[in-house]
Amino acid sequence: MSVNYVSLGDSTAVGVGASQGGGYPDRLASRLRKDGLPVGHSNLGQSGARVRDIVNNALKRVIALQPTLITLGVGTNDIWRGTEVAEFQDDLDRIARRLKQTGASMVVVNLADMALAPVAKMVPSALYEGRIEPFNEAIASVARAHGLHLVDLFTASREMIPRRPDFFCSDGFHPSAVGYEEWADLMLPVVRTLVQR
Repeated sequence: MSVNYVSLGDSTAVGVGASQGGGYPDRLASRLRKDGLPVGHSNLGQSGARVRDIVNNALKRVIALQPTLITLGVGTNDIWRGTEVAEFQDDLDRIARRLKQTGASMVVVNLADMALAPVAKMVPSALYEGRIEPFNEAIASVARAHGLHLVDLFTASREMIPRRPDFFCSDGFHPSAVGYEEWADLMLPVVRTLVQR
């Protein structure tokens, strides 16, 4: 049984910050291949993407690819660029509704606790303080409404980041290769269960 995997998201899907090996989707695909599963992977991640960019640029492409597995990780750029939570949730809901039509298993990952990122010390705290949780609530709410499988990176990151001082790359914002490895490991059990059904 082959897996037709399509990943959607921002620079973390692309793998910005890792010198090699890509972001968490590429690492996830290679872990599934190590399990002996034939996996085709189309990475539609886009650096700087906000949720609206996925609505406008990626949905038609995903549907055309006829995926059996979709992962989605988006929202950090929405927070930094001031997207309203309600608007974010509406767009996320639109993505979930459209992609449900593909019949693919859908996994959504919430936002890491960016207050723990080195960059947080260099920018006004109003940019992120008190904003991450409402965005994560919006992600959880859409996941519940549409039966998406939610991976809780937020809670995990509070343990991962202090334990791995090398979780972030030198820009203090994007994960490093180590950070992406941890992220892929976190997602693997959920994804593995879905593709082996």
